[in-house]
Amino acid sequence: MTRSAAALAVLLAVPLALAAALALGSVDLGWSRLGPALLGGGDEVAREIVWGLRAPRAFAAFASGALLAVAGVLLQILLRNPLADPGVLGISGGAAVGALAAILAGATGATVHAAAFAGAAFAAGLVILAAARLGSVDVTRVLLTGVALAAIFGAVVSLMLALAPAMQLQGMLFWLLGDLSAAGSPLPALVVLAIVIAVAIAIGPKLDALALGTDKARSLGVHVGAVRGAAFVAAAGATVAAVMLAGAIGFVGLVVPQALRLVGFHAHLRLVPLAAAAGGSLVAVADTIGRAAFPPLELPVGAILALVGAPVLLVLLAKTR
Repeated sequence: MTRSAAALAVLLAVPLALAAALALGSVDLGWSRLGPALLGGGDEVAREIVWGLRAPRAFAAFASGALLAVAGVLLQILLRNPLADPGVLGISGGAAVGALAAILAGATGATVHAAAFAGAAFAAGLVILAAARLGSVDVTRVLLTGVALAAIFGAVVSLMLALAPAMQLQGMLFWLLGDLSAAGSPLPALVVLAIVIAVAIAIGPKLDALALGTDKARSLGVHVGAVRGAAFVAAAGATVAAVMLAGAIGFVGLVVPQALRLVGFHAHLRLVPLAAAAGGSLVAVADTIGRAAFPPLELPVGAILALVGAPVLLVLLAKTR
């Protein structure tokens, strides 16, 4: 497959994934009700199911996947590590501690989201304070600080799960595996996504230079500290917005950028928007499968992502030199 064909396939996946998310679910509307509802007509119940329930969740899934994929692109070039993903900063772990603490306290909905935001912001603040040095971002300190925080937060989460009452344990596990059932309005996350993509595209050529090495980038006139700082802030903001919306979804930020690079996309002006499209579509499809596979049960989106995405990556690795 040529790069042009691959790019077209990724872009076409976006409307197809969103259409599937609107059409499929635990309630089978049938085409006679679904068709008019998709166009804004039909009976009121069908319209409410499609646009009141499925549409916000579909766009929330897309936004969270796109944010994580773009964060993965930025972190992998920032840390010069192909295995870097949003979890490496410890931000997902901080959000998990905040959200699970709120669930343990009996909170639901917006309160859990607020607690996740507080935990993620706290973790991001610690990383920034530890990593900032003489106005620039020290890559080694970013990585080591994130690893240390992730280990601490992981231990706290394990203790919470061990001490949690049985009636709250399932909700906590679902949040850790990714839960879009109470995602709320996707609009704030979509706004953050637009800002992060704009920032990443604006510094795209400088990221290409940075991929050649720090010394080479400086010789090309790149202000390495400023570019690293912008990439770090954008990646951290994207991660915070994603985990607030969908919980601790893993896998996307690692696999999507690597899959696109294996296909041949390296220039960030193309890689960033394609990663957003692919990551968003992947999570939207995974969430649709989780909702529609065994109704009325819902499967955690994180588990579906691993089952769907990992074989795709293995196939790409097998076919790529």
